[in-house]
Amino acid sequence: MGARSSRNTTQNNRSDGHLLEYFRNTFVRGGGGTNFVPPPPGLTATGGVISDYTSGPAVYRAHIFTSTGTFTVSALGNLGNTVEYLVVAGGGGGGSDNVDGAGAGGGGAGGFRTATGFPVSTSPGSYTVTVGAGGVCIKGLTSTNGSDSVFSSITSTGGGRGGGAPVPGPAFYYPALSGGSGGGGNGYGASSSPPSVAGASGTPGQGNAGGSTPGAPAYAGAGGGGSSSVGNNGTGPTAGSGGSGTANDYAFGPTNPVTYAGGGGGGGGNGPGPFPAGGAGAAGGPGGGGAGAGAGVVASHGTYSTGGGGGGSVSSSSSLPSPGNTGGNGGSGIVVVRYQIAQLTATAKATGGAISFYSGKTIHTFTSTGTFATAPNWTSSPVEYVVVAGGGGGGYGYGGGGGAGGYLTGTTPIGAHPVSTSIQIGAGGANSTSNTQSSQGTPSFFGPPITATGGGGGSGFDASSAGGSGGSGGGGGVGPSGTPGNTGGSAGTGTAGPPRQGYNGGLAWQQGTTAGNAGGGGGGAGAQGGNASNGVGGTGGTGVQVSSTFQNPISQPGPTGGGLGTPGPSGYYWVAGGGGGGAGTTIGPGGAGGGGNGGNSNSSPNLASTAGITNTGGGGGSGGGSASSVGSLGGSGIVIIAYPS
Repeated sequence: MGARSSRNTTQNNRSDGHLLEYFRNTFVRGGGGTNFVPPPPGLTATGGVISDYTSGPAVYRAHIFTSTGTFTVSALGNLGNTVEYLVVAGGGGGGSDNVDGAGAGGGGAGGFRTATGFPVSTSPGSYTVTVGAGGVCIKGLTSTNGSDSVFSSITSTGGGRGGGAPVPGPAFYYPALSGGSGGGGNGYGASSSPPSVAGASGTPGQGNAGGSTPGAPAYAGAGGGGSSSVGNNGTGPTAGSGGSGTANDYAFGPTNPVTYAGGGGGGGGNGPGPFPAGGAGAAGGPGGGGAGAGAGVVASHGTYSTGGGGGGSVSSSSSLPSPGNTGGNGGSGIVVVRYQIAQLTATAKATGGAISFYSGKTIHTFTSTGTFATAPNWTSSPVEYVVVAGGGGGGYGYGGGGGAGGYLTGTTPIGAHPVSTSIQIGAGGANSTSNTQSSQGTPSFFGPPITATGGGGGSGFDASSAGGSGGSGGGGGVGPSGTPGNTGGSAGTGTAGPPRQGYNGGLAWQQGTTAGNAGGGGGGAGAQGGNASNGVGGTGGTGVQVSSTFQNPISQPGPTGGGLGTPGPSGYYWVAGGGGGGAGTTIGPGGAGGGGNGGNSNSSPNLASTAGITNTGGGGGSGGGSASSVGSLGGSGIVIIAYPS
């Protein structure tokens, strides 16, 4: 009986790698000592990060896209050939204000669309998935709307920017814009009456309007609209909070709903006038909306992979840290496609993250912060892990690429139930909007003892500082005229001590001419960032490929991501690549593993830098010069845990 059980288990170990495989291997003809025949399976598809869960007696499979990719159907099933979808666009950038102590409007949430009964087939079988980036707010310039997210023929509209006024003068006021949800209106001082106080409209069926501010003087900004409610109005000294988002359980099931598409909060008033200086900024709406700036607090970005709007700024003053008059960026969007795969119940031995089954292992993939908690059927066991921190932001101008987030992998014991372990997913570092060093990525951890260090920020153009240190170091940028190019930052070991988490950033090239300047590449988890040469940006350092334990074929990424990691030198599943350096002539490409490309100032048109890919820990690409001077955000990190099923 034992030999038969082993043989039949192998025979039925099909490659779908999840709850249905677990059921076959456990119950079908010998695996569990029965002759039970399973019910007909659902369709077979690939793309995104896979999450299997139960909802009552039904078993669902969700494909979670936090970056652009392809949903591919390879076989039709007997449980219906339709899917359900959630499509959330990028949130709008919060407004920027530097006039008369006024607060800017919060960014509107990205459009939110969900429906059932979307038909799929194997001809053509491939459905494009585009995940929209959040809108940005650049100091001294206007904010932008978020980008659209798309699943096949379904498009959600990017969130509208918040209203603002980055520099004095009536011509520089800009209004909130419409979007999936509309941006909030800008407050303004007693001496001006710009047409930027009204909130913008949302798209019917996707979101709501942003809030407005009253007649002059009305210093505080209004909140951006959310998918479930309008943004709140600014009322003189009090900023309006962002509109609420909407909860949805398609990604992780009914026990773990996620709220998406909250509006950004308005910036607080800061005087002068009848209202006191130092007004508080308003909270972002539930669903990832960023908080508005206030006394001593800068605006927050919308949360990545939620479509939350960015918080509005307040004009700079001695009570506000720099850059106080820069609003928060919008959060990137998300696309989730789910369908039923079986009518049965199988239970993992722990909860948390997206759960899948592959090659005899249960895998928990965390793309956002959460908790890994054992279940009553847990037995003491070592677990394998991969922990990747957020990548560093790309430098400004001819600056350095952002360093990749630190990479840690290994095994650790988990004792008898109950054990609850905190998981943090590090955000990517912010891009600098001036010549200063960009921000370091945020750490990721599997319980604080196993902590990966955030990637170092890229050095800024015409700055005297080197690239930032971190899990991998940021690339060096072109220094002040007449000085050598800056060196790259060093790679840290983090709190774990000896294990290498990454490599150093590359050196800049100091030519002294627009065409010749170039920044160094950010370090990757597997190789040092490339040094720049005459007019050619340094290549981002190569990342690493996760172990075969985690290489579930269903999560294989497409050419630009859309699954676990990205393609690399020896196949797929690469993470933690460094960002490319910006250049006057030839961009520095990002390193394999999600690193963003550098910008270029002398092509026609100029090439803008690109961000590190979400949930890879890739460093952001640095700017080039001229219109492409701004670097890009680092990619958020990821934590993956596996144990025997």
